[in-house]
Amino acid sequence: MTTHAAEISTGVSPTLVADQVYEVLAGRIFTGELHAGARLRVRDIAGQVGTSVMPVREAVRLLVENGLAVSHPHRGARVREFTVRELIEIYDVRAVLEIEATRLGAPRVTDSDLALMREACDRIFRAVVREDVHDALEADEVLLRQLYLAGGNDVLVRTVGSLWTQCRPYKVIGARAAIQSRDATLWEPQPALIGALEERDLDAAIAITRRSVASARRRLENQIVAH
Repeated sequence: MTTHAAEISTGVSPTLVADQVYEVLAGRIFTGELHAGARLRVRDIAGQVGTSVMPVREAVRLLVENGLAVSHPHRGARVREFTVRELIEIYDVRAVLEIEATRLGAPRVTDSDLALMREACDRIFRAVVREDVHDALEADEVLLRQLYLAGGNDVLVRTVGSLWTQCRPYKVIGARAAIQSRDATLWEPQPALIGALEERDLDAAIAITRRSVASARRRLENQIVAH
């Protein structure tokens, strides 16, 4: 595991712009290559990716804006660290918001929405078989976002998405443990949720969402205790 941004692997095009640098850094954070607390040295990053410092500064600013890094006056930026209490509070807030997003979206999902959700569900299963944690999580977010967008509250959807981004490195930890231990709570809620939506069973959809977030929180707590 790398400890500094200077250890980011090379091979990135020298014509990179800020959003591309951001994707590189976010990817390293999500995979754990840039761990919590790692310093984001602008000049080191610029040297590694072959660009000037300006796009790197903008990329780091975006990391801070999206909750993946924190900036300290005169000390630069570091990858965001969460206390156990902060992580649990994030999952508590996620439960409240995602239950509300389900309540709004479930009565309004269309056949087209359901078709896209089924595709995402199939993608989750394929990713689990390959033990591709990142693709499984991305597909899960695609599925849920489709449901939440149906509710018509864009602010709510953006807020949920922001929380997903902030806790993504920790979602990876929990999902990886679930795949390794064959914990079906990672991939069973999605088809159950789709079934409830097809039946227009709002209460069942809400209950599935509540259990799913609770399971994700429990996986994370188990991993925190284990480490």
